[in-house]
Amino acid sequence: MDIKGSDRVEMKSSIFEQKLIKRIEEKLPGAAPGIMVQVHQAGKKVCDIAVGETYAYYDLASLTKIIFTTQAMIGAFQDGKWNLSSKVKDYLKWFPSEETLILDLLNHSSGLPWWLPIYKEMNVQQSVEDRWKYLQQVLEKVTIEKRDSSVYSDVGFFVLSFLLQEMYQMPIKSVWLQTKEMYYPRLSIDFSENNIPKQPVKYYAPTEKCPWRGRILHGEVHDENCWALGGISTHAGLFGSIDDIGWFGLYVRGQLHGISKTVIKQKTAQLFATRSRPLGKGDFAIGYMMPTPGASSSGDYFSPYSIGHTGFTGTSYWYDPAQDLSVAILSNRVAFGREREDFKLLRPQIHNWIVEGLRRS
Repeated sequence: MDIKGSDRVEMKSSIFEQKLIKRIEEKLPGAAPGIMVQVHQAGKKVCDIAVGETYAYYDLASLTKIIFTTQAMIGAFQDGKWNLSSKVKDYLKWFPSEETLILDLLNHSSGLPWWLPIYKEMNVQQSVEDRWKYLQQVLEKVTIEKRDSSVYSDVGFFVLSFLLQEMYQMPIKSVWLQTKEMYYPRLSIDFSENNIPKQPVKYYAPTEKCPWRGRILHGEVHDENCWALGGISTHAGLFGSIDDIGWFGLYVRGQLHGISKTVIKQKTAQLFATRSRPLGKGDFAIGYMMPTPGASSSGDYFSPYSIGHTGFTGTSYWYDPAQDLSVAILSNRVAFGREREDFKLLRPQIHNWIVEGLRRS
């Protein structure tokens, strides 16, 4: 599909969109090959643009955490499978801590390390089932260092994968299929199972030329640990379109507003969207990020009540209930190298330009 940004917006673009496109074009070189932005205010789409070289599908990276894992955990909570006092050890007897709460995993206060290079020691020639067994063996021996402040942790979300499998008595793939069928049956969002893209490779935004895998990745998950696990995990792995993320944002909005079409009750959704860490100790709700004052990827104007998440490949979603405003951004910024910081500087600016433009319109 390989949609060019200029082709996409030529047919319809408001003055607001045109100004936003121009500003992004000026800053785009060095930040990413292309960027897609979709904005909804009060449930209505007010911006839908593509700048530079864009594609139908993107590696969503850690947006997987809120699209899959957080939503699955919200559903399990609503079904009475766990509560805010539930301990991990109550479900996973092999877990090395007696005191860690499930809540601690979702707000990144568990004391688990932020990341482990599990893929380096995993035998990817083994079956996917055996690879998950190896992951469990690693987690059985992991060092937990409880801290006063939250430390963002992929490892905590690995543990959540085992919790979901235990709660639902099914493998993680089946948990995802159940979640998708319940929440997003019409969306194209999905994993590349066994690292095989579901669509022709040309439809996917290329990410990085990976030294470990020895090739440019198209439709294969960028995250090495997820790739080693067979492409399906609770911390990364989903691929989707800008329309998928825009619709997901509307679904989250619907939960919080109590719109009857959502499966999740308003009271439950609002609980998970409420700050669960003290100010200065971690900017997290339950499963969602919240803006870090003065340093948020959502810019300067999103309220402290906003929820969202970012993805390492150059993706993000933020919703501000105070402004009833959501912004979805997709890019493949890692195509220019994972160490470059240009995109991280541009993303909050895009959010600022959006809010300022809407205020003037």
